[in-house]
Amino acid sequence: MSEFLQQQIKTLAKQYAAEFIEVRHHIHANPELSYVEFETSRFIQQKLTSFNIPFEVKATTGVIGLIKGKNPEKRVVALRADMDALPILEANDIPYKSTKPGIMHACGHDVHTSCLLGAAKILSELKSAWEGTVKLIFQPGEEKNPGGASLLIKEGVLENPAPQSIYALHVHTTLPTGKLSFRGGMVMASADEIYITIKAKGGHAAAPQLTADTILIASNLVVALQQIVSRNNNPFNPSVLSITSIQGGNTTNVIPSEVKMMGTFRAMNEEWRFAAHGLIKKMATELVESMGAEIDIKIDVGYPFVLNDVPLSAAARKKAESFIGAGNVEETELRMGAEDFAYYSHKIPGCFFRLGTYNAAKGMFTGVHTPTFNIDEDAIELGIAMMALLGATNAE
Repeated sequence: MSEFLQQQIKTLAKQYAAEFIEVRHHIHANPELSYVEFETSRFIQQKLTSFNIPFEVKATTGVIGLIKGKNPEKRVVALRADMDALPILEANDIPYKSTKPGIMHACGHDVHTSCLLGAAKILSELKSAWEGTVKLIFQPGEEKNPGGASLLIKEGVLENPAPQSIYALHVHTTLPTGKLSFRGGMVMASADEIYITIKAKGGHAAAPQLTADTILIASNLVVALQQIVSRNNNPFNPSVLSITSIQGGNTTNVIPSEVKMMGTFRAMNEEWRFAAHGLIKKMATELVESMGAEIDIKIDVGYPFVLNDVPLSAAARKKAESFIGAGNVEETELRMGAEDFAYYSHKIPGCFFRLGTYNAAKGMFTGVHTPTFNIDEDAIELGIAMMALLGATNAE
């Protein structure tokens, strides 16, 4: 890695940090839900135009930019950021608070997009100093099945030109600002959604013998389903099954004729994942029918597990250690959360790494997907720089 190029990136990231903090404020104040990120997409397009970076639109709101350095065909690397928000009412009292009630950037996608835009500006300005091509992927719909990554892949985002590797960063709310973390191999879980409807003859709560008690059946099913993981899965194979919603009945003296349940199943092994689907359906169906009711069960197959390429992640970590010091680079812990970056990582070598945003002194410690989520914005400078560094040096 050229020390001169590294220093140029570091200098420009520091110079442009305030600009892209303001970009983050704009995006944060104007959040949009998955697959309807029209304003955000237009904003990104305007920024890329101002940087003289050509782009195309895919999957309705996705924006794909292309920056060519010297010898553009030598190597192609992709840098990805997601840009959708969550259906959460923001509770922060900040100047850039969401202007759309019930919609909030509570997972840091505003940060991811701002960092990639900052990296794009730097890479464009320094394109005579690095070799290859950088493909910028501003992706819709990370928060909702089927995942914007899957849609972009279907529309050819990994072709013409085809990247040999792909990187993405994600905010890390327990990692201090100024630090990064990396991990090779499995890093996040697959995520599938479970939907169950239990139907039976309801009736008066004082005469349960004349009904098939859907509430009781649902209660038994919640407990029974826990055996899927605890008694069928290898304890050393991470997996989680959680029932997260039970809806049925609306008064004290009526046993309802229908109860709806929802939940999630997480795994880090594709063979076990789909075997478990069969076990869930079999157990649920047999238990419900044995108790005199009918069942409709659907498992909506979501994202696969995130697989970080081991050599690529090790190389990225080494670059980070050279850039900010080994003491500021940590090992990312395994997480049962899910990310649609997984779709890219199962197609080409990928590296999904974490950007520290925690700062207790500033009150920045709330987790993602909460109404008070926010970050220490000093982290944006490092996010911009690291994305630019990985794009430029991986394209040498």
